[in-house]
Amino acid sequence: MKRRIFATTALPYANGSFHIGHIMEYIQADIWVRFQRMQGHEVHFVCADDAHGAPIMLKAEAEGIAPQELVARIGAERPKYLQGFHIAFDNWHTTDSPENVELSQDIYRKLKAAGLVYAKPVEQFYDPVKGMFLADRYLKGDCPRCGAKDQYGDACEACGSVYAPTDLKHPYSTLSGATPVLKTSEHYFFKLSDARCVEFLKKWISEPGRLQPQVANKAKEWLEGNGDKALGDWDISRDAPYFGIPIPDAPGKYFYVWLDAPIGYLASFKNYCAKQGIDFEQFLTDKNTEQVHFIGKDIIYFHTLFWPAMLHFAGKPYKDPDNIFVHGFINVSGEKMSKSRGTGIDPLRYLSLGMNPEWLRYYIAAKLNSSVEDLDFNPDDFLARVNSDLVGKYVNIASRCAAFVTRRFEGQLASELPRYFGVGIDPAGLIARLQIASPEIARLYETREYGKALRLIMDFADAANRYIDEARPWDVAKDSHRSEDLQKICTAGLKLFHILTLYLKPVLPALAERVERFLNVAPLSWNFGQDLLNHRINKYEHLLNRVEEKQLDALFEIEKEPAKVTSST
Repeated sequence: MKRRIFATTALPYANGSFHIGHIMEYIQADIWVRFQRMQGHEVHFVCADDAHGAPIMLKAEAEGIAPQELVARIGAERPKYLQGFHIAFDNWHTTDSPENVELSQDIYRKLKAAGLVYAKPVEQFYDPVKGMFLADRYLKGDCPRCGAKDQYGDACEACGSVYAPTDLKHPYSTLSGATPVLKTSEHYFFKLSDARCVEFLKKWISEPGRLQPQVANKAKEWLEGNGDKALGDWDISRDAPYFGIPIPDAPGKYFYVWLDAPIGYLASFKNYCAKQGIDFEQFLTDKNTEQVHFIGKDIIYFHTLFWPAMLHFAGKPYKDPDNIFVHGFINVSGEKMSKSRGTGIDPLRYLSLGMNPEWLRYYIAAKLNSSVEDLDFNPDDFLARVNSDLVGKYVNIASRCAAFVTRRFEGQLASELPRYFGVGIDPAGLIARLQIASPEIARLYETREYGKALRLIMDFADAANRYIDEARPWDVAKDSHRSEDLQKICTAGLKLFHILTLYLKPVLPALAERVERFLNVAPLSWNFGQDLLNHRINKYEHLLNRVEEKQLDALFEIEKEPAKVTSST
């Protein structure tokens, strides 16, 4: 049955460039989307810049520009990354858009009408110089437990204590240095603790296959907490000045960025639908539509509690998410990303060094599975795995067969496979086993077990190379009486290469396109396409370079900052 899927990745915050964690998530989602399309399913893949909030407002203010100008500048960078790594979103939008204003205010009104929004006074620190209420990140002071200085407004890095901002001793604003004052303001809350929300979420979280087991267990823990850990209501408002979406009928109040950010998924899709002539509301309300989100493990709380509850109780045309696919973080050689320590990977630096983006796509895919565990980028392993798997195994099959076909047979493949003499590898049997593996490889892609899928594919690539080793076409070519055998042996090798390319296409889309041109076949889908028997191929051209150690050295090179010059006057 043909599926209808609306897929997204988490929205990157629009105050900085993409980092390798973004690229990892987008690659994971892009592989899954490409696989679904090869299966013949209808998939719409969108994302957007998360454009609102105090950090963007303050950064723009520091640069003397409007927040919209900052967001536009950051947004202009995105295509270099996305196109560079063959990440094919159908639409990229922004949460600072008319569509997001419309949908956010609509959802808010519907939640309010359902009795799930209320207002109450909240006491907060206020910066009298900046004229704004201060979030925890903009407050520092002495820890109320151990007395350590310059600790943030929610937790002490020295002793690990967690506290309320109002508990800080000698607090000060990190924005102006001023001593903050306590002021009371009316805030709006989403009543997540409402019995209706709790009952719905228990059922939604427990739906088999909706969430990974680790994620479902964590969501249940939050949902069933008590005492200090009891499920709380959600403060969804912020006071002016704030770069965000105004709350209807509440002058000077704006939606907290985390309310309108996930609605940005829908806003980007609505913008895309208008361009494509798709009925946005009809698509969402179609019972066959699947709504799927790829996110990192740091934002589970919002996506497994607030987001589904908001959508469910806002009602039609909105729908509950069908799946939240969560991944871990990416580290380098077991260490967290750090540019100063040389353990960071700058995606644009990677591309500027001429490193093939599909090396990284393959390596990340080979490390990914359906769990929430972190992924480790090890430079030595990267070099060995890419060179061994992609060059030494996969591409090697084509390079060992193609030249014989083009030089000796003008690109014409044989009309039948080599005869099997009962010893060694049966080429027809190996091709059949490779085709029979299709449902299992498809299952592994579907369940995001990419590492297992690629190991299975490479096992077949090994077998294909063993067959070529046994058949020894280079020796057969020396015997003028065995011309027909040579053509058949190489035809079998290229048939194996053809099927392996099909299985690798979600991971290596650009390489697959070059193979399609070389093999002179239509774009590969998950049905094996045309038979290569009695088929003419094009001249073979080099398909993939090896990773060089010097490229990795350059990738992790730390540029030394120039020495600071001091002078006295």
